[in-house]
Amino acid sequence: MASRRHVIADDLRKQISTGQIKAGERLPSEAQLASHYTVSTPTLRSALAVLQGEGLVEKIHGRGNFVRHPLRRITYVGGGRTPDAQTAADAALRVSVRTTNLRARGHLTALLQVSARSPLTEFLCLSHEGKSPHSLARIYIPRDLAPADVPGKSLWYEGVEARLAELRPPLSEVREKISARFPTPEETATLRISSALPVLAITRVATDTTGRVVEAALLVLPGDRAEAVFTNHTMPEERGTEG
Repeated sequence: MASRRHVIADDLRKQISTGQIKAGERLPSEAQLASHYTVSTPTLRSALAVLQGEGLVEKIHGRGNFVRHPLRRITYVGGGRTPDAQTAADAALRVSVRTTNLRARGHLTALLQVSARSPLTEFLCLSHEGKSPHSLARIYIPRDLAPADVPGKSLWYEGVEARLAELRPPLSEVREKISARFPTPEETATLRISSALPVLAITRVATDTTGRVVEAALLVLPGDRAEAVFTNHTMPEERGTEG
């Protein structure tokens, strides 16, 4: 089965790379492909999973498998910005935001260091390149720091970050934890990626000068297009002069 899977993946990969199947084009149905390659449906799906893991193919529920457009790289800059914030003004990459008021529970109570049912506001940020999802971020802040003029429906990201910064106290610390893991079923469906494709998961917690957590962000970046960059500025040690 493994050899047949790779033969099918190699053939489809070649057709994509040579332009026989173009970006944005729908592949034949899984039944048609399985019949064409004379394999079972599970074997065919295993081959497609290889291409999905490489970022060449995306499966859209209810519509089929499509050839992805070339993927824009995501560079997460450590120390604090939402992924793609630096490129959100680019017309090719837009970030939509959905705002929801909720009560702290489960892991959110520990993350924001608040009691259960404390009022929070969630900003669900989903970036798109064309019609393809690109990255996912959930930002949580205490309700009293949430802008009163931000609607609950989808809106474009431009301006939201600036409004959050206006209301946020001066920061004392931004702590970031990065790990690689497989996506959850929800992340797989939202980002249209293979469940076998690892993601870069970043947890960012910002505290103010009083020690209060004023923002917690959970970022999910597909591993086939993401990198994280951290820069530390160091000062050369001063050497004492001998008398």
